[in-house]
Amino acid sequence: MSSASACTPYELYSKESGKSYGNQPLSICDESFTPLEVRYDLEAARSIFTRKNIEAGPANIWRYRGLLPIPEGFEPDLPVGFTPLVKAKNLGRRLGSNNLYVKNDAVCFPTLSFKDRVVAVALANARAFGFETVGCSSTGNLANAVAAQSARLGLKACILVPADLEPAKILNTLVYGARLVRIDGNYDHVNRLCSLIADQYNWGFVNVNLRPYYSEGSKTVGYEIAEQLGWKLPDNVVCPMAGGSLIRKIKKAFDELIYLGLVEAKHVRFFGAQATGCSPISQAVKGNTDVITPQKPDTIARSLAIGNPADGPYASRLIRETGGWAEDVSDVEIVSGIQELAEAEGIFTETAGGVTTAVTARLIAQGRISPDELTVSVITGNGLKTTDCINDRFTVGRAVRPRLADFEDYINELDGNSAPAEPELAIAGGN
Repeated sequence: MSSASACTPYELYSKESGKSYGNQPLSICDESFTPLEVRYDLEAARSIFTRKNIEAGPANIWRYRGLLPIPEGFEPDLPVGFTPLVKAKNLGRRLGSNNLYVKNDAVCFPTLSFKDRVVAVALANARAFGFETVGCSSTGNLANAVAAQSARLGLKACILVPADLEPAKILNTLVYGARLVRIDGNYDHVNRLCSLIADQYNWGFVNVNLRPYYSEGSKTVGYEIAEQLGWKLPDNVVCPMAGGSLIRKIKKAFDELIYLGLVEAKHVRFFGAQATGCSPISQAVKGNTDVITPQKPDTIARSLAIGNPADGPYASRLIRETGGWAEDVSDVEIVSGIQELAEAEGIFTETAGGVTTAVTARLIAQGRISPDELTVSVITGNGLKTTDCINDRFTVGRAVRPRLADFEDYINELDGNSAPAEPELAIAGGN
């Protein structure tokens, strides 16, 4: 195997107890009862995870396989990730930033959200562990990603979701042939049930017994940001938070790049974005604590509606230690954020992206982010999945006849102008 396709040795371990678990479908330390992490031999990575090897790799997340938990012999062929990093000049002007970028995972392949990244890594391990059926508890995007990728890999899929999930996300799961079970409860109820199912059946749940591997896929967002900035780190990252894993893994990616000398060391501040109707991490940051007080979700941002986030304490600590902050915004602000990003940059995001955009605006207005600082706002999903939240903002106009005069009348009507006056005719010679 060439150095470009080699992987660094890795294992599961607990940050709290220090106990090592090798590699197995397990997510919780049996001593500290905290989430397990993937630990790499970073010294061994020095000859594997290099700029040269990365840039020689495919234009997707597998260019970073040197620091992903990929089983021996697995040859990925699904081109997930490497989504655009967009210089958001128009949005920046509106919000008061001269150096704003948008990391646009609304166009991630194959199901238009960053969850495609984490599922690709999780399912690579599902096959290695011998699972024939995979599943997840999901608020929508994860359901789509698991259904699509399990179909490609020839795995059976069973997806559990809250009953009030957006219709488009349900359709985007069923179309791939997955079994979908709607649960009369919120995400936290669904997740607890999945934990019981994973224990009872020999199934691989990507965000339960495969969670440590799954969450490592989020690091690729951080790797891409650094590479797309010319192997530099930003000043600030604004990231949506549900379970709290994504913001932590972007930070982990930056730390690994610094350690291995791929980027110059730099202090990056992390800012968390949540909906006011489900903001347990935001409230912990504002209260200057790692203690998460669970909430009952009540927001249109269902993809962020996790009332008792597993990585919440760690996310709160990270944000505060980096000198960042967390904010939460109302449903009205979320919809405005969706429209703002679409009108300014031509990027149609789902409700989570509306949260990130609205929080970015607030942080700049508060002076927590300065105008000239290089700020990356992370957009995690596509707006075609949550059209129900903005349907009442738009109306389809009446049909007009295929006549130029009718067209001009209608355009003037839309623009709020009165019809132009008929030109006066000049008659030579008088009466």
